[in-house]
Amino acid sequence: MNHTETTDKTNETSSFYAIIARMKYIDRWALMRNTHSENLSEHSLDTAIIAHALAVLRNRRFGGHVNPERAALLAIFHDVPEVITGDMPTPVKYFSDDIRSAYAEVETAAEKQLLSLLPDDLREEYVPLLTHQGEDEELLRIVKCADKLSALIKCIEEEKACNREFSAARLSTEQAISEMNLPEGIAFLEQFIPPFALTLDEQQK
Repeated sequence: MNHTETTDKTNETSSFYAIIARMKYIDRWALMRNTHSENLSEHSLDTAIIAHALAVLRNRRFGGHVNPERAALLAIFHDVPEVITGDMPTPVKYFSDDIRSAYAEVETAAEKQLLSLLPDDLREEYVPLLTHQGEDEELLRIVKCADKLSALIKCIEEEKACNREFSAARLSTEQAISEMNLPEGIAFLEQFIPPFALTLDEQQK
């Protein structure tokens, strides 16, 4: 009887992946004038590519032993709860400890809601991806740095389009990356970020 009940439940439809697919409808930088809007799917892909690169840099240049593929996977899912909460602008999110604490509660509730949509036999796989629990602490630092680098790239691209709206954000983001003290982050910043300010022809020389 128990086996029948479990089998029946695993065959029920689940909206988990359909809701995640809505990341492309969540725009970032809501308080800023954008020359080109950036959605959550775009940002997550960029962050995943950079997180993978940072992990590779750590292993190849700084004696690390981290998993680049796991870093990329964590980055893909790092903002998934925003499908429910929306993207709260950074100045609002960190305006006060009370707001930050309240948002953390909302984010936790969103994580639980998303996990509840999964069939029981799959849920355990996604708990560490959505709640950032487990043995991924060091990789999550890499993902956070990749997240900042993705934001920096957005600022550079907007400035390249003669939009000064992102000038202050660029400076604060660069400072945040430096303060993380991750050698692979500094290496990426110095070696791979400058070409983002170039034209396509200049990048290909």
